[in-house]
Amino acid sequence: MSVLALLAACEAAPVIKTVKDKAGPFPAADRPVAHIVSSRWSTEEARDRLNEAGQVMAKSGITKGMTVADIGAGEGYYTIRLAQRVGKEGRVLAEDIVAGVRDALAERVARERLDNVSVRLGNPADPKLPDNSFDRIFMVHMYHEIDQPYEFLWRMRPSLRPGGLVVVVDADRPTQDHGTPPELLKCEFAAVGYVQVDTADMPSAGGYLATFQAVGPRPEPEAIRPCQLISRRA
Repeated sequence: MSVLALLAACEAAPVIKTVKDKAGPFPAADRPVAHIVSSRWSTEEARDRLNEAGQVMAKSGITKGMTVADIGAGEGYYTIRLAQRVGKEGRVLAEDIVAGVRDALAERVARERLDNVSVRLGNPADPKLPDNSFDRIFMVHMYHEIDQPYEFLWRMRPSLRPGGLVVVVDADRPTQDHGTPPELLKCEFAAVGYVQVDTADMPSAGGYLATFQAVGPRPEPEAIRPCQLISRRA
């Protein structure tokens, strides 16, 4: 059984291990899942003053003509800016699992005449994205809110085009505190057959950015080995 140490500065240092026990076709997340508390974590003006979206899109390699999914799009901070970056030859699919948030975003997209954006309602365990469609999938400050991450990542995999990347932005703190420790994120993606391509501190986005690529065949649900946070005395 493999064990990966997490960075910690407390007496009980968190550690990641891969476990074999699971129930059902997909393993459950063996760590707390944050509740959805708001579709906004800062004002768009404040985020733009830090050039948050510009830095994240540059680091993610967003260019004209790309097709991008914005999962957990909220009020559309990234949706709007991605639409501008990919241009009229590109496409953005914005998705949220809260119907009211989806409706408000759809109204904003219509009001701003963003013809290269479509908005849809997602599913907590399945984004239901079309196969072989996306150059990038954005998951910004929402991964820790996914109740069934292994099923979600498994069902999302076929939607990536060859060479496509999943872009995760999150805070380096426990999941119950609305963040995801980077090594835990890497372990959970690896369990579903993704490899980490890059990681970088992203203070302007309130944490870090990590990119992942799907490699090799998608594992069968029964073969997925979940990651578990345990405590270890120093």
